[in-house]
Amino acid sequence: MVAKPAHLHLVGDAAPAAHNGEDALDQVFAALADPVRRSILSRLDGQELLVSQIAQHFDISLQAVSKHIQVLVRAGLVAQERTGRISRCSLTAGPIFDAAVWLNRYSKYWQAQFDLLAITIGDIDRRGRTKARSKRTTSRRKGRPTSGA
Repeated sequence: MVAKPAHLHLVGDAAPAAHNGEDALDQVFAALADPVRRSILSRLDGQELLVSQIAQHFDISLQAVSKHIQVLVRAGLVAQERTGRISRCSLTAGPIFDAAVWLNRYSKYWQAQFDLLAITIGDIDRRGRTKARSKRTTSRRKGRPTSGA
């Protein structure tokens, strides 16, 4: 199969009522909460697959995989095209983008922790370099060759 880019549906200026957006986010997060559904989305990244092609990667029935796919379809994460009994699935990235935008509002809470971690690592690195320099200086004074000489 040839890889295809994921569909991205952008919402226009006429945004639905706030509770509708919250309902959509609830469905997206509920769909993403299951590891099988996350794995299905990973397999669909950049390609269109038949339901049977998706199902072959799981130790559950075709019917169970189909139910997981329907949850993803209802959440807007997967588009499904049917031709007779053949069902093709593709990733729809728009709702994932919406969820990422929502999550990003809270990044300030973890960003401070990353900043503190970077400072701590920098301090540890500086102390390590200072100790190494101090060792080389002490070794030279005692007349011992340094490891870098």
